[in-house]
Amino acid sequence: MNEELSDPRRTEPPFEATERDMLEAWLEFHRTTLLLKCEGLDDQGRKAQPVPTSILSLHGLVRHMAEVERNWFRRVLLREPDAPRIWPVATEEGSFGFLDDANWEADLAAWEAECSCSRTSAADHGLEDTGLRRGIPCSLRWIYVHMIEEYARHNGHADLIRELVDGSVGW
Repeated sequence: MNEELSDPRRTEPPFEATERDMLEAWLEFHRTTLLLKCEGLDDQGRKAQPVPTSILSLHGLVRHMAEVERNWFRRVLLREPDAPRIWPVATEEGSFGFLDDANWEADLAAWEAECSCSRTSAADHGLEDTGLRRGIPCSLRWIYVHMIEEYARHNGHADLIRELVDGSVGW
């Protein structure tokens, strides 16, 4: 059995819960899934880009999701348009690449800090509360749904990358 399926840090959300509890549980499920996909590999494995036509790597996905957390919860929900990027990049795809000198422990800590900030930011708001996305109101509900979608999509990428790197499979 794949270790990730039995890891107590990752629990399937309940079949019945309030809307908010369910949204938060699914977001945590997907955050933990990404973390588990990265565990047990060395730096080379986490930085590997095994799909010849892609720059995606597990390390790059963690960096990207740190930026996504920062963007939606700080810049949009909290309306901090000047919230600085975690890693200065030349292109939109930059958080996925440029990993030669990247430090896993520091980047993992940055992602975990952004997740923590996101939790704290959301806790102070109702689902109908809005931030601003390019001048358009955007509800916390929408942000939660988008974050779940974003993690789910990238966790699919992480599944494929991990299988290509070391043969580990799981959902």
